[in-house]
Amino acid sequence: MARLRMNTRIPSLLSCMIPSLGLAAAIQYPDTRKADVIDELHGTPVPDPYRWLEDDNSPETKAWVTAQNKVTEDLLSKIPQRAEIRKRLADLWNFERTGAPQEFGGKWFFSHNTGLQNQSVLKVSDSIDGEGRLLLDPNTLSEDGTVALANFTPSEDGKLLGYSISRGGSDWNEILVRDVATGKDTGDHLKWVKFSGISWAKDGSGFYYSRYDAPAEGAALTQKNEYQKLCFHKIGTPQSEDVLIYERKDQARWGFGGGLTEDGKFLVIHVTEGTDPKNRFFYKDAKPEAKVVELLADADASYDFVGNEGDLFFFRTDLKAPRHRVIAIDVKKPERENWKEIIPESKDLLQGVTMVGGKIACEFLKDARRVITLYNLDGSKLRDVELPGIGSAGGFDGRKEDKETFYSFTSYTDPGAIYRYNLETGESKLWKKPEVGFDGPAYETKQVFVPSKDGTKVPVFITHKKGISLDGSHRVLLTGYGGFNISLSPGFSIGRAVWLERGGILAVANLRGGGEYGSEWHLAGTRLRKQNVFDDFIAAGEWLVKEKYTQPSKLAIQGGSNGGLLVGACMTQRPDLFGAALPAVGVMDMLRFHKFTIGWAWEKDYGSAENPEEFKALLRYSPYHVLKSGTRYPATMVTTADHDDRVVPAHSFKFAARLQECQAKDGPPVLIRIDTSAGHGAGTALSKMIDRTADEWAFLEANL
Repeated sequence: MARLRMNTRIPSLLSCMIPSLGLAAAIQYPDTRKADVIDELHGTPVPDPYRWLEDDNSPETKAWVTAQNKVTEDLLSKIPQRAEIRKRLADLWNFERTGAPQEFGGKWFFSHNTGLQNQSVLKVSDSIDGEGRLLLDPNTLSEDGTVALANFTPSEDGKLLGYSISRGGSDWNEILVRDVATGKDTGDHLKWVKFSGISWAKDGSGFYYSRYDAPAEGAALTQKNEYQKLCFHKIGTPQSEDVLIYERKDQARWGFGGGLTEDGKFLVIHVTEGTDPKNRFFYKDAKPEAKVVELLADADASYDFVGNEGDLFFFRTDLKAPRHRVIAIDVKKPERENWKEIIPESKDLLQGVTMVGGKIACEFLKDARRVITLYNLDGSKLRDVELPGIGSAGGFDGRKEDKETFYSFTSYTDPGAIYRYNLETGESKLWKKPEVGFDGPAYETKQVFVPSKDGTKVPVFITHKKGISLDGSHRVLLTGYGGFNISLSPGFSIGRAVWLERGGILAVANLRGGGEYGSEWHLAGTRLRKQNVFDDFIAAGEWLVKEKYTQPSKLAIQGGSNGGLLVGACMTQRPDLFGAALPAVGVMDMLRFHKFTIGWAWEKDYGSAENPEEFKALLRYSPYHVLKSGTRYPATMVTTADHDDRVVPAHSFKFAARLQECQAKDGPPVLIRIDTSAGHGAGTALSKMIDRTADEWAFLEANL
């Protein structure tokens, strides 16, 4: 919300040889118990022999995790290049980096990392060019760097800092408050916060936030998250005295995000239902006694609040505009016939909008490349922002009175920089640029459009060292996402830089199900049309082989979360096409995902096994269920983490167990790497990221 402060056993051990590793003996996988569990769904019997692995607290599951990790570590330790890959990752990651600054009450707040700190620290400075003093160091909150700073928002006067922390990678956050002058916490401590911002009252007396009721004992990482509440916390009072601002006991799945408008006049309430892009927007006068007004209550489109000019509310919406437009609604005359179109829909996706310095900054996505354009509040075009090249830009936040703003720019081969942008003249000046020991100019990125199974052109970015020969000899890493209206655009990654340095090629596919071309592109990869996403990805792999970038034995696929599902589905549908697979924190059981934590929210994209027609579609591609015994699957290393309460690790546990059972006797290795004190990804300690990436690249090099 822009600028809102807001019971049988497997009869024998499975084994396989890995000639490329020169191992003298076969891998002996852990003996994984199979239980006689069969569900009958819509008249179809569905075996689930590894359901016991869903209980992550059971001693048996914990013993299984330990045994699997030992097998994985034993194999990885025999890969000679593992140590050198890890050293190069650590060396390359050891660079000073600074986040974009934010100004509150004349003070500038920004993140900073000296290089190999597990978590970036937060600094505050009295001037934009000052070095700043340390305000908050998350690295001191745990011995192993697994407590992360998840979010922070200073009060309007810059005197207090509201910040949230995550422990072990969990989505659960705790909110604390720190006195900026003294650097000491005030004692305010809020728990059971998830999917929430921090939006301060104008006078700094407290802030709005969202929370859930405390889960049952021992069920914090698995229990369904329902009945979110919007609350107000007054500084210096216990959480038990927080004021309930809004809840809906008749709507278990509604989520609420609240934030004050910049002028402090209104509290805007963003109402969501899972991951459905169609949402609602309510508001109330900031006075405590004011009632909530249901301004946009029909959930007929996506609405993103941009900002306000008095009673005039600006929204980015896809109402009658699949690629989005900007409209204005006068809350005194909210009838639809009074709505005004400010910026019409264009041929390119309007992905993001902010208001800063009395102007509207629009982020367009042109074939997954970002273009930034400034407009006046009446919708007249001011200018395009001249970016340093083809890549991704983000930022352009600020207040109405600001004369300048900040933005970042990055690409696949350029770690990027942060720029100061003069809103009056349109001039960009470099503010901070990291010094990274990667020779970006030695590599090139091109964009191709690959025909999918039904003829749809799918954009694919390909990055490699300049001057390579297309002779099919190269290792290629193909990745994608394809879901939840999320767009992939060029961005720098230390891990991928090392992959490129070691002769690899990177291919990133912009699949249907994502948001690259608006709501129609997204919907074309959802529910009964989800197979389109897998077809797009498989087509990209086939194209890379056809054009002699690689060959199937040297083609690896990687993806996380929904992208983990992507990898799981494609490696089971086309095991002959890929040499290796890295499914990370993936949704692998498509019949039970809705039964854990926030999984129910994904039904808008996936559908539900409760629906007979959607059940049939889900069963056809659910990675856990479609595995066939004796099939030669690619070399696979599944990765997950014990504190992942977004996609619970049971998905990966069950898939890995079943894959080890089904893998052909002479097939390549099937491993699972289970991180501890880590979660879905956000806030992961840098040392853990380096270890995991080194293991992934070593596994790929050994098996491709």
